[in-house]
Amino acid sequence: MNGGKRVFGNELKYVQEVLDSEFASSQGSNLSKRLERQFAERFGAAYAVSHINGTATMHSLLEAIGVGPGDEVIVPPLTMAATTLAVLQANATPVFADVDPRTFLIDPAAIERNITDKTKAIIPVSLYGLSPDMEAIMALAARHGLYVIEDNAQCFLGTYKGKLVGSWGHAASYSFQSSKHMTSGEGGMVTTNDPDLADRVRKISSLGYAGVGAAKGKISKTDIQDPDYSRHVSAGWNYRLPELCAAVALGQLEQLDWLVQRRIEAAAVLDEAVQGCEWLTPQFVPEDCTSSYWAYTVKLDPARTDWRTFRDRFLAFGGDGIYSAWKLTYLEPMFVQLSLLGRERWITDANKRKYKIGLCPLAESLQPLLLQFKTNYWAPEEAEAQADILRRTIRSFG
Repeated sequence: MNGGKRVFGNELKYVQEVLDSEFASSQGSNLSKRLERQFAERFGAAYAVSHINGTATMHSLLEAIGVGPGDEVIVPPLTMAATTLAVLQANATPVFADVDPRTFLIDPAAIERNITDKTKAIIPVSLYGLSPDMEAIMALAARHGLYVIEDNAQCFLGTYKGKLVGSWGHAASYSFQSSKHMTSGEGGMVTTNDPDLADRVRKISSLGYAGVGAAKGKISKTDIQDPDYSRHVSAGWNYRLPELCAAVALGQLEQLDWLVQRRIEAAAVLDEAVQGCEWLTPQFVPEDCTSSYWAYTVKLDPARTDWRTFRDRFLAFGGDGIYSAWKLTYLEPMFVQLSLLGRERWITDANKRKYKIGLCPLAESLQPLLLQFKTNYWAPEEAEAQADILRRTIRSFG
């Protein structure tokens, strides 16, 4: 279909459209409009608001729901730190809830244990392409009057109980960073069905401009040529997606089903390779979920071998490499040393004392044992080759 390439559709054509416009302001944001409209349609949302990246998306949402100093936002510790960084950008306090030992995802029971009268929002992460238990999380949120922002940077077109991941929370955040299911190098998207929330997100992500809104991403030339025009109705940030990135993202969106399917198929051949191996346990996918497999991840039994020995053996046989799971966010130096660019002043002493070993024991035990295998193989034979290397690696341990 595409010669084993990831970029093979209309990406170049759309980039050329932007270049042909010579970035004329009268034609500005045309590709962004098309991307937002088609993204909202594909993901079953009323509104989609494009952003420069998938961290800015979450920051915009937190600001839009009124999160600020003194508020707490519950996040998982086992994920890329951007989820937590967005909370800090909003001057709020990240509260870490432990994970389910089989799915590796934030555990609703742990969320409930961490809800206080200061809790304002929950950001569950669909790690490796798999949705957390959103029904339980939304029930918790309803009981306590909390917002839920789905961090779906690693999950495009996954499903939970027959619905697309991203359609459960009050809003969802997606990333177009280079490792994600679809990419424009950098970029991100917010989806929501709430027109007021979409309007606030747009203004916050576009300098607080009065003339933008839920479905409008650019102020008009007529407005800005009026000397009496008041542009900024609130503070805001410049998180707008560049047109060149929007052009590439639109081309990728048109091929998204294929891009996701290739990852699912790559994960399937890797999964076949570990079948029968009692000391490698894949991430558990419940029957009511489908994973989009941003990565194929297994837990290693340290009684058989250690993480580095397995990785090095895999490399020696010709493997592409194995990624480790991220160090738990609260164990990163920025939290250990409370070097949070001044945001530490908003965090209570009681919460500061929690940022240490023992806070989330299940996540702490899992993190050093997780082996993350790539799934971004666009030619089937590449995935088959890696699966064969994985089989040989497993057999080499007897």
